[in-house]
Amino acid sequence: MAERRPITARDVKSNVEGYSEMSDEAFARRFYSDRAELLALGVPLQSQRDEFTGEELYTLRSEQYFLPKLELENDELAALNTALYLLEGKFAYAEPLRLALQNLALGRPGFVESPSATAGRVEVLDPDYSPEMPGRLAKLEGAISKQRTVKFDYWSISRDVESERTVNPYALLPDNGVWYVVGQDLDRDDLRTFRVSRIRGEIRFATRRERDFRIPTDFDIEQFRGRPPWQIGDIVGEARIEVPGDTAWWVQRAYGTTGRLEDGVWITEYSSVEQLASWVLRQDGRAVPLEPEELRREVASSLRRVRDGHEGKAPVPARDAPLRSVDGIPERPAGPVAPERFAVLQALLAFLLAACGENKEAAIPVADLLERFPSIPADELEEHLSLLNLVNFGGGCYTIYAELREDAVHVDKELWGDTFRLAPRLTPLEARAIRLALEYVGPMIAVDAHTPLERVRKKLEETFGQFELQQTPEPHVGPSEEDLVSTLARGMREHRLVEIEYQKESDVQPSTRVIEPYKFERALPWWYVHTWDRTSDGERSFRLDRMRSAKLTKEKFEAREDFEPVRLRNARRALVLYTPAIARYEVERGARRLTDKSALREIPVGSDEWLESEILSKRGEAIVLEPADLRTRIAERARSLAKELGVERLRARV
Repeated sequence: MAERRPITARDVKSNVEGYSEMSDEAFARRFYSDRAELLALGVPLQSQRDEFTGEELYTLRSEQYFLPKLELENDELAALNTALYLLEGKFAYAEPLRLALQNLALGRPGFVESPSATAGRVEVLDPDYSPEMPGRLAKLEGAISKQRTVKFDYWSISRDVESERTVNPYALLPDNGVWYVVGQDLDRDDLRTFRVSRIRGEIRFATRRERDFRIPTDFDIEQFRGRPPWQIGDIVGEARIEVPGDTAWWVQRAYGTTGRLEDGVWITEYSSVEQLASWVLRQDGRAVPLEPEELRREVASSLRRVRDGHEGKAPVPARDAPLRSVDGIPERPAGPVAPERFAVLQALLAFLLAACGENKEAAIPVADLLERFPSIPADELEEHLSLLNLVNFGGGCYTIYAELREDAVHVDKELWGDTFRLAPRLTPLEARAIRLALEYVGPMIAVDAHTPLERVRKKLEETFGQFELQQTPEPHVGPSEEDLVSTLARGMREHRLVEIEYQKESDVQPSTRVIEPYKFERALPWWYVHTWDRTSDGERSFRLDRMRSAKLTKEKFEAREDFEPVRLRNARRALVLYTPAIARYEVERGARRLTDKSALREIPVGSDEWLESEILSKRGEAIVLEPADLRTRIAERARSLAKELGVERLRARV
């Protein structure tokens, strides 16, 4: 690339370290394998046949290696850095995200690493994150990119058994805060979806081959995304559910892609009538099942089970069962998803040359270098520098010489150094990290950049290189969510009251509130805003997907001293027993397993209406043990709801 001339495979074999001692046959295999890997890393080689010698001539064009001129303003770059600040320590892809932002910001003095004021008012909670998760994702990322078959032990929660699976992994999918790997299950000869948190132990390559399979051309990861529980599996029918009042607005907003509204009736396909009945019951009267009759009967029998479980004396739970590995005994944590070594060396080379600037040499404190490249362990820095020296001298193309001396890295810029001072293109892994960051905290990026998120995303995706991010889902951030975050963030920044129209879960019609906004919380998959509600004169948290509108008022407020809003801080507690039919699902969410295979959990209750909906949705498989007044309330509500829905006389068919 530096000499701007095409080369032959013979030139590569004779000049590049590692190839020269190989036999012609071994070199051919290695050469084509390395070409494929470069392409997978976003570095395409062009080739054409020499008309005189018949040999293939290979070229690497600089415009396909370096980032194009990117018109990101300094505040847009700073907003992306906000994403890194928010996600650091909670985000499996933090390291490739850091490397990507470093490449984007190379040579930009306006890019700062201090978090914005807005970032300081956001808390990000990833319910599926664990110390083991980044390591599992890293191994699966490698298997997908190299198309290698993997083996792992998997807890099948529906059958409550562990078994070894052999899988061709096609894609990783984050959906509603949960990570899944989708691939061909070779033991069952079927396309399956596996929840990554249910993988046990080590993920292993099944063979020693360089490639085991090819991803089918008709495979599309988007078909697995955003499916509600009642549409997972083979579709068996279509249901009609009346959604009165403004509930229709919320259903359209939350589930618009999974059904359609016709004259106040929501029509949706389903694969599980039980799961659809759970959703109907969770609405606590705001959804009335019309068809099929099977759905109405399931709702009726579920309400009878709820009523029976909450009448009379509460059952006595069994003793706690001994902990099992699936109940939270920590495994040995694996490292985070680290950038490919090639990407690290690319970025390291560009950074060292940028440090030289117009001079021939530079000295960079080791501490500064390690702070910029956390993916390089301190005891491996010299090894990385040695490898960088080795590869950048290949073929007589002298670029840089870097040497570790005591507490500094000394750099000499060589003949072709200026060619590589530009930032390299993002690799697919780095690009994927940015896409995931946009998905997790995109609205905050838009707020800090004072730029619509769509524009920032478009600019970034122009830098992703001459490759497609295969089977990487597009970020799903609605403009309404972005607008709400923007308005509320401005209210926080300017200490201005905000008037919101809010659809509470227990209400058919929305209510208007005037709030003092203080803090955001991103508890995947929901956004919350923590406030002081002037209308009810108390601390309140609101879910943004249930917020119809937010409007800044002219009136300002004084921040309340010593007021640190926290969701459910003053909530009372309810003790809930789960039957063996659903206990293992609740254990995964933090319940304690009992000796009779049931489970017990103490739940913070922000409102009685919320707990009522939660218990109803379990279709009689969850029983409140205490407090007694909630048991009475739920039994009465189950009885009255059966009348409201017109199902009190229906009996399940035998």
